[in-house]
Amino acid sequence: MAEFHLKISLPDRPGSLGSVASAIGFAGGDIRKFTVVSNEGGRGIDDVVVAIPGSDPTDLLNVLGQIGGVEVISVEIVK
Repeated sequence: MAEFHLKISLPDRPGSLGSVASAIGFAGGDIRKFTVVSNEGGRGIDDVVVAIPGSDPTDLLNVLGQIGGVEVISVEIVK
């Protein structure tokens, strides 16, 4: 499994984080670390470390991109 550090922006409303966590699980990922970076202007910025099968995060990014209001700001492989 490969680990990726994602910085995501999501709406600050009930259920947003649950949608993100469910999408990660749907893509076969496992959340290894989660940190709230900031929360302002009705949006939250979070750092998430996710382990996924294989080494290509494309499926994970596609699933996250289908959630309304969620934006993946950056993706980095964890070494």
